[in-house]
Amino acid sequence: MPNIQFEGQSIVCEQGANLRRVLLDAGLPLYNGPMKVTNCHGFGTCGTCAVKLEGAASPPAARERLRLDLPPHKRGIAKGLRLACQCQVEGDVTVTKPNGWWGQKVNT
Repeated sequence: MPNIQFEGQSIVCEQGANLRRVLLDAGLPLYNGPMKVTNCHGFGTCGTCAVKLEGAASPPAARERLRLDLPPHKRGIAKGLRLACQCQVEGDVTVTKPNGWWGQKVNT
């Protein structure tokens, strides 16, 4: 079973589990500031669940690629960003939540 490392926490999940759902079910802070209330609830349209992801996850689909190519993420995939709501965990991953309301402030 895959292991997710997030902000000093370790979570085990089923292979193929949705990353957003796993993090929220574990009570971890996926959203910054008021975005925990004002988000699209997993539809992949707002971009507020953007995380920096390293490890084995499903490849980004068209909706995710499109959203992460728009501001404020602009070229987010190239920066290692993924939308947690659109990711399925395929193996061990390390997840970091960047700063910014949308999680767009990535140190590259």
